[in-house]
Amino acid sequence: MNVLIDGWTLTQRNLLRLRHEPGTLLTILLMPTVFVVLFGYVFGSAIGIDGSSNYREYMMPGMFVLGSGTALSSAMVDVSMDNARGVMDRLRSMPTNRVSVPLGQSSAEGVIGAYGLVVMMLCGLVVGWRAHNGVWKTLAAIGLLLLFRYTLAWVGTYLGLAIPSASTAAALAPLTLPLTMVSNAFVPTDGMPGWLQVICEWNPLSALATATRELFGNPGVPGPDAAWPLAHPVAASLLWAGLLLVIFVPLSARKFARAGL
Repeated sequence: MNVLIDGWTLTQRNLLRLRHEPGTLLTILLMPTVFVVLFGYVFGSAIGIDGSSNYREYMMPGMFVLGSGTALSSAMVDVSMDNARGVMDRLRSMPTNRVSVPLGQSSAEGVIGAYGLVVMMLCGLVVGWRAHNGVWKTLAAIGLLLLFRYTLAWVGTYLGLAIPSASTAAALAPLTLPLTMVSNAFVPTDGMPGWLQVICEWNPLSALATATRELFGNPGVPGPDAAWPLAHPVAASLLWAGLLLVIFVPLSARKFARAGL
């Protein structure tokens, strides 16, 4: 129970900090619009999707996945900056459960992700994207996206604790973007070289993008002869999320407790 209380307190601390960083909220508001226009109308004009004339219907689940993936870089930079400012040392000196600090960071990323997802979905509705499979499957897709954002926040929290300087973390943050690009988030994998196609098919973000397309009823869901993560995308996404949490929750707690020793 103390873990949850401490975690909630630190979640509030991370969210209240946004009052002093309005640029963060503004960025979450503006970036979806920029990306939707860039990918949907600039790149999308040159990309065709089998069985659909509307690339933006295919693209928007990939945009949602991109938004979830930003939790990794965001958490990594925030935690690294707190580490550099001595905030982590201060928290470590207090009677705080060692899991509660990374828990607070990850939970705050989940709340911020919900805000960003709402903005992204509104942008999608404007450009013609729709969820076609009813309320429950739509809610399931949203829940899966938020679960993955929460999961990737744990990965970012561990990296933020492990990277020695905030400037290094900030420099590495853009390198998380290729994780989304090397997937089926924005283009089908059929035309890729064989070795790259295998990497994309087993990328956890490909399973997530396919799962959201399936749940939303958007084009681009492969047939049963596809690689296992794409043929069973919802199950694969849940398995990936569970595996990453099993690995990075204890790693983050251990790294927080032992940092500086």
